[in-house]
Formats: sequence, C-alpha cells, structure tokens
Amino acid sequence: QVQLVESGGGLVQAGGSLRLSCAASGRTFSSYTMGWFRQAPGKERDFVAAISWNAGNTWYADSVKGRFTISRDNAKNTVYLQMNSLKPEDTAVYYCATRPARYGIVTTAGGYDYWGQGTQVTVSS
Repeated sequence: QVQLVESGGGLVQAGGSLRLSCAASGRTFSSYTMGWFRQAPGKERDFVAAISWNAGNTWYADSVKGRFTISRDNAKNTVYLQMNSLKPEDTAVYYCATRPARYGIVTTAGGYDYWGQGTQVTVSS
C-alpha cells in the first residue's frame, strides 16, 4: 500500500508559477515510477508528466513541455511538479500517482495503481 498526499495548489494569475509536491509513504518510494495527471471539470484525467525511479528519465505532455518540470527526492519520498508560465487552460485538479518501476513508463491513467486526493490549481486570466 502506498499513500500519496499532494500539496501546493492554489490560485495564480496567468504567467505565474506554482510548485506542487507529492509526499509518499508506505512501500519503498524509489521502486516506483511517479506521475502527475490533471483533470478539468467535465474532462478526462490527462497525463502531465512522469519520472523514472532514479530520475534518469522524464516524460511530458506536449501541452506542458518547456513550462513544467518534474523532479523527485527519494530521500524525502517526494515528487515535485514545478509549473511556470501558467495558462488558464492549466486549471484543473492535479493528481500524483505511482506505478512499479519494473513495469516501465506509461502515460495513461489506467497504468497507475495508487493515487493521491488531488490539489486544485486555478489560473486566472
């Protein structure tokens, strides 16, 4: 069992920045691929970014490339999402999720087995 708790969401103006954190407890954090997803009202949960167990590889949705950066600190059991140059279309609930590292990387929500409760990000125009 893995417990995930996101934090760092809030209200920000377009062009601003936020840093999301996701603290994990339970099984060995470093054995998991970590992902960030987001879900806007009435829409599906979309992939945002993922990072391999040793931070050697990262993946990003095209919509956030060059603006968002995913990172992790295995000593702190925490994964981060630095979001810069935020746009109103980035408004959503952001979720972190885990996937066993031995199964590789996927960008679909169904490929992740543990999820946090989400944190709201609202970008005003």
